[in-house]
Amino acid sequence: MNIFTIILTQPLTNGLILFYKIFGQNIGLAIVFFSIALRFALLPLTKPYMESMKKMKEHAPQIEKLKRKHKDDKKKLMQAQAEFYKQKGINPGAGCLPYLLQIVVLFALFGVFSNVLSGNGDLAARVNNLLYPPLKLAQDATVNTKFLYMDITKPDVIRLEGLPIPLPGPVLILAALTQVISAKIMSPHIEKQKKAAKKTKEVADDFQTAMQSSMVYTFPLITIFAGMNFASGLALYWVTFSLFQTIQQYKSSGWGGATPWVRRLQTLVKTP
Repeated sequence: MNIFTIILTQPLTNGLILFYKIFGQNIGLAIVFFSIALRFALLPLTKPYMESMKKMKEHAPQIEKLKRKHKDDKKKLMQAQAEFYKQKGINPGAGCLPYLLQIVVLFALFGVFSNVLSGNGDLAARVNNLLYPPLKLAQDATVNTKFLYMDITKPDVIRLEGLPIPLPGPVLILAALTQVISAKIMSPHIEKQKKAAKKTKEVADDFQTAMQSSMVYTFPLITIFAGMNFASGLALYWVTFSLFQTIQQYKSSGWGGATPWVRRLQTLVKTP
């Protein structure tokens, strides 16, 4: 086995099979609780980013003052911001490592799910070489791939007569929506940054703000298009992982950049 398999694919496979055995060989429940456990395992890496975002939200007025003060001098603005972040213990780059790690884990999960969720049901032959001795399966072990309305070995799509392409299914749509909400919460200053960027002469501000805005929707769209071609077990992982990420972010920093959406929703609900 290569180093990637030993460090990531093998432990993740064993984790999934452990939950599979705990929950009475229900692979759907195994994926849900495995996703929750994985989210908690990554919490030590994501917590610093959430705390940093909370501090940035608290100190947003001071940051805006710095931008107005140095709006004509990009270099001084960067120096002033760096000094301010240092004084307040804010690390703007704290979110890079968690995101990179999540991408690496996601690639490993493609391998895990392709092994465990292959459609022929011959589970033991595919995964026993990756399992630690206490978790090895009987040679005739098979897996029940039905969960809710889905066969989780197949993409979560809806095929309608007359339509040349399938439509994303409910779990896949929910996975994308939770990612949008999560990304929106994690970008609490985008609207303020847009206003500040218009006041500066540097195009870098506009580019950075545009990138932050686009990322809110880029990953959810990738999720939908990728999910329409992979086993729906992966979509089940996405929706569970993203939902708990959203809950953790809300507890840490409130609604963040999603606040305008929440206010509009509250207004609509109150309107007779």
